[in-house]
Amino acid sequence: MASTTSKDAPQQPPAADGKTFFGHPRGLATLFMTEMWERFSFYGMRALLVLYLTAAVTEGGMGMAPATAVALYSVYNATVYLMAMPGGWLGDRVWGPRKTVAISAFVIMIGHALLATGVNALFFAGLAFIGVGSGLLKANISTMVGHLYAGPNDPRRDGGFTVFYMGINIGAFAAPLLIGWAGQKVSWHLGFGLAAVGMALGLIQFLVGTRQLPAQSSVVPQPLDVSERNKAIRNTLIAAAVTGVFYTAVVLAEAFTIDWVLWPLSIAGLVLPTYYFVKMRRDREVTEDERKKLGGYIWFFVAAAIFWMIFDQAGSTLNLFAEKSTSTDLFGIEFPTSWFQSVNPLWVMILAPVLAALWVKLGSRNPATTTKFSFGLIGIGVSFGVMMLAIASASGGDKVTPLWLITVYLLQTLAELCLSPVGLSVTTKLAPAKYASQLMGVWFLAVTAGDCVFAIVQLVLGDAASSTTSFGIQGVLAALAGVVFLMARKRINLLLGTVK
Repeated sequence: MASTTSKDAPQQPPAADGKTFFGHPRGLATLFMTEMWERFSFYGMRALLVLYLTAAVTEGGMGMAPATAVALYSVYNATVYLMAMPGGWLGDRVWGPRKTVAISAFVIMIGHALLATGVNALFFAGLAFIGVGSGLLKANISTMVGHLYAGPNDPRRDGGFTVFYMGINIGAFAAPLLIGWAGQKVSWHLGFGLAAVGMALGLIQFLVGTRQLPAQSSVVPQPLDVSERNKAIRNTLIAAAVTGVFYTAVVLAEAFTIDWVLWPLSIAGLVLPTYYFVKMRRDREVTEDERKKLGGYIWFFVAAAIFWMIFDQAGSTLNLFAEKSTSTDLFGIEFPTSWFQSVNPLWVMILAPVLAALWVKLGSRNPATTTKFSFGLIGIGVSFGVMMLAIASASGGDKVTPLWLITVYLLQTLAELCLSPVGLSVTTKLAPAKYASQLMGVWFLAVTAGDCVFAIVQLVLGDAASSTTSFGIQGVLAALAGVVFLMARKRINLLLGTVK
């Protein structure tokens, strides 16, 4: 059955009662709230993860070495976004976006509940559940936001994605304040349990509010035929069997360590994006114009990977710097280390409306997507320059003022708002009709690629990957990439065609 994709979706009719959600279709409210609760659960767990892994066993933690914990965090975070690709495939070919989101929210809820049990084996199983569920949800819920608007040039589209991004950050802001406090001050596993409650609320919100979504979100754009379905099931079973036999053999040989998980996933996170780009560009059902736009999109993908390599260290290297070298007293108020994870989303909530209004006010003078990406890369590079100064200030063993990290997160937030919501929007604009949800999955693979690069650096260099020199090298790399992107913007814009 043929269906209309997000690239040429018709104008959505106004609600019968004439109500909108901040001037946008009412369906945005449902997606906004669902994503807010999903991010509440995810960021609350993320704020605790490295701290829990490195906490002494006598303190209820796992007593893991910091370098290993950071590598595990990076690979776990990469896996969450790695699963966005099969999540997009399920939305495009099997269940449709709406059903995929409902199933994924349930899986995530179970995952957080497993973290709360206090059993180590179930803890790692819970991480796997969350990784799979989050991947299924992310690509499809963003695609449904695109369904709400009248094609790629609807003037409300970028603003709609920015409002949606606000939902992400409201959840991300509240999570460390509640889940982080409960985890660090009461019980690690109470914190993880609260994350499960948050995801349960998100699932309920989505099921109640689906009537506000366009019918297109329930349609399977490219349903599998019988032979394709049988092939997919067969390949999945074979892959599961091979993986199971391999790791059973490693365990029986008493050779298993965490590296047997970290290295394969890190390498997969770099190989799979390459595979998917090649597959899409060679697909005969992809038109020449769509293939050209994919060529331009690769530039955005590489830029985003560099950006996320640095940005996602907020929950790992920066979180450990906060724990070991930063005072948790600001203006006489003591707070848990995990509360630093609320600073970035707080900045987003303050600054996102300002930048969204600025983009609208500029109108035809609005900076091109390529220019915004350049600003994002340069900004994230500068933030690590500030981190070098913070580390130098703490070199004597004294704890530095929280204002260092607050400033770093301010710079990273400005960079994020130039790159991330715009990247979501440009992905829906450039996606080939056949790969509407799957290209959104590829966008999230940029996070995977960036996190996997840092995980490999961490595995090779150990604690040296968190040194002043390492921060400096990463910052310079990002800033130079931003300059190169800016210089190449005319060439990139030619590949984008009518998309600006």
